[in-house]
Amino acid sequence: MKTFNHKSIFALGVILIMLACSFPGVASVPAPTEQLAEPATDVPVIPITPTILHVDVVPTETALPSPTTEPPTPTKIPHSLVPSTDVKNGKKIVNDVPSVDTAPENRAPYGESYKYNWFERPFLKDMTYVPDLDIVSYNLFYDERFFYVSIELIGKDPNNKIGINYGVELDTNADGFGDYIIIAHPPYDVNWTAENVQIAQDTNLDTGGLSAERSDAPLPGDGYDKVIFDTTAGIGNDFDLAWVRIYAGQKATVQIAFKRSFAGERFLYGVIADGGIKDIGAMDYVDRYTEEEAGSSVKNNPYYPLKAFYGFDNVCREAFGITNTAGQEPQRCKPTK
Repeated sequence: MKTFNHKSIFALGVILIMLACSFPGVASVPAPTEQLAEPATDVPVIPITPTILHVDVVPTETALPSPTTEPPTPTKIPHSLVPSTDVKNGKKIVNDVPSVDTAPENRAPYGESYKYNWFERPFLKDMTYVPDLDIVSYNLFYDERFFYVSIELIGKDPNNKIGINYGVELDTNADGFGDYIIIAHPPYDVNWTAENVQIAQDTNLDTGGLSAERSDAPLPGDGYDKVIFDTTAGIGNDFDLAWVRIYAGQKATVQIAFKRSFAGERFLYGVIADGGIKDIGAMDYVDRYTEEEAGSSVKNNPYYPLKAFYGFDNVCREAFGITNTAGQEPQRCKPTK
């Protein structure tokens, strides 16, 4: 048998490739660099229309968020009658018990009486002393148009960060029940302003609970329940009725003015500093909390220390236009011997 070596096999392969390329109907394979042949003319060509995504382009300047609208400027209340800036001290100075000397011991010296609704609580619930709550004295001065009640404090910052309300209570028929409260809220200014003062009325005679002095707690009630003056809320017919300012003099850390035509010429008046509950609708606080619930600022009291009722100072009430009664009215300061 005849055999083939590898050279013969290679030569045979080359001959077969050359013969295949010469046969008709056999397409040659294009080189990679050549362009592909056009499609046959007898094959239908289906045109493809590209899909165009329509996008609305918003100009950059209109796409930016609109600037924040500034809140409207409150309408400034016009005033026709402003209290005097030259206010003297009243002839009658009513002194209170200060707690500054015993404050390092976290206590008031005395001056607490649930029986008479008198409180000496210029402390927070943890018995931290707040001198801006501690009333030293108050006095009443008046001119032709206004009464001026000046409150002297141990502290010198009525705008204390805890937020302290100062007020004057008026008992217009001297029965021991508060009829009106003129209450001022921070922030305070050295100039007279009426914009942070309210006058509220007790319309159903419950500021004193069932009795004018003693605690009737726990007794529900709504205290000073009707606001009759508030310039910010547009309440009242006379927006010159009540004012407040601070640093008006040596004995006037806080000074509150109100028209004589409003108060009349015969009433009891007292002052408060409230940095705790601050709810005139819950007054008198003595009727909302039992003594055990309220706690005490006096260490020898069995209910010491302060609990639910704290951050409050008031003083017994003094009389204007009421004579010859020797302090017999409920909550009135007792005459000194």
